[in-house]
Amino acid sequence: MERQRRNTKKYNFRQPDLKELRNLTSYVLDPLGFKARFRKLLPLLTTQVDEGLMGVLVQFYDPLFRCFTFPDIQLLPTLEEYAYLVGIPILDQLSFSGLESIPTSQEIADMLHIDESLVGAHMTTKGGIQGLPSEFLIAQATVYGKAMSEDAFEAIFVLLIYGLVLFPNIDKFVDMNAIKIFSTLNPVLTLLGDTYFSLHMRNAKGGGAIVCCLPLLYKWFISHLPQTVAFKENKGYLRWSTRLMSLTNDDISWYNRVYDGVQIIDSCGEFSNVPLLGTCGGINYNPILARRQLGFPLKDKPNNLLLEGVFFQEGKDPQGLKARMVRAWRKIHKKGRSELGPKNCVALEPYTAWVRKRASEYLMPYEYPRPTPLVMVGPSTLPDQGVIDDPNDAWTSLLPQSSKFCSRPLVLWSNSVFFIYFKDKLTHRYYTRANSSRLMDHLEQQNRELKEEVARLTTLMESFLAAQSQSSPTPSTSP
Repeated sequence: MERQRRNTKKYNFRQPDLKELRNLTSYVLDPLGFKARFRKLLPLLTTQVDEGLMGVLVQFYDPLFRCFTFPDIQLLPTLEEYAYLVGIPILDQLSFSGLESIPTSQEIADMLHIDESLVGAHMTTKGGIQGLPSEFLIAQATVYGKAMSEDAFEAIFVLLIYGLVLFPNIDKFVDMNAIKIFSTLNPVLTLLGDTYFSLHMRNAKGGGAIVCCLPLLYKWFISHLPQTVAFKENKGYLRWSTRLMSLTNDDISWYNRVYDGVQIIDSCGEFSNVPLLGTCGGINYNPILARRQLGFPLKDKPNNLLLEGVFFQEGKDPQGLKARMVRAWRKIHKKGRSELGPKNCVALEPYTAWVRKRASEYLMPYEYPRPTPLVMVGPSTLPDQGVIDDPNDAWTSLLPQSSKFCSRPLVLWSNSVFFIYFKDKLTHRYYTRANSSRLMDHLEQQNRELKEEVARLTTLMESFLAAQSQSSPTPSTSP
């Protein structure tokens, strides 16, 4: 019986043309010094995003729990992961709320090491918000880059990255929100806030343009995808929808050791989870669902009270959520090993059963992979001993991870005839082609063992036949 699925939504992404901005990297005189001052901004600038993958990923967004829900797993970006990816630590306070005063032309000029009259002459308003045209800033960066004026060039260049890459809003325009966040050089909370806000808003609207730092969301997601060569090469040319629908607990790269000493920001103030303020509004997210991504166990289904959701758009905040969120960040609650236990990165059955139930109730946006029953019979001849080159081979993709390629061969002698019989183990589990990548190491090991066994048996057979030949009477010949 076909499982029901929900309709997909039509999304697109705000992706500005970064060609001119990338050209400016040639003026970075000291790349190591630049990294020390501004962390991992350059890799974001040069990241080539697979929009096909991201277009499929956002279909799995689950508005109830603020995460991506797949048939067997849940994943969600966290403050700690975003902080690592941009190389900027999380401050124990809000760096941006939108309530800050608008910097003057002189203050902006001081930040950029340029003349105030230039800033004043080019300050303009687009979409109801003040800012500076990127064309003007690129021209200024080029001038100072050619003049090898490092301070001015780097300040303008980094502001452009903030305005066009981290916080894209209006095409070819660096708005005042980006300028405010640039003045603090601590964008992590706002980056995650914009990600969740835009995903949630577009999901509620039934589609549209997702406006956030897409390279960062992309880098976060691919860090959790299977790292096997087979998955990356995708020799079966499977669509991303099929590949993501096939992901299981065993496929995901759950944890990076860089988080070994990290404490999770688990909640803030009156909120049972973590409130986030973006440039367009506020939303909260649920770190309790992401504990496994940071090394901690997930033992049971979460308490629904801890997953309470709040959301508001800028200018539409009748409950005063923004003020409450600002206050909440004055009282941060962190958890680590002493509260959450050892970092064993496991998920127990009560939790995984809850995830699968949620996936079934929410309905998936794509068809589940069609199962193919596995029926294997003992081959009548010795199977090919070479290591299987193609992980997407139709029958190898069906092999279960827990079963053996074949059991030890049975050696039989009958009237001087030598037989080798391979006894196969049947299985009733179902596997799809997309899951074959995680079987490859196992299959390769089994092939090596099988080669050794065949070599041993071949030697044994040759010895047996040689001995039998020597004991046979020599036929007489005519004189």
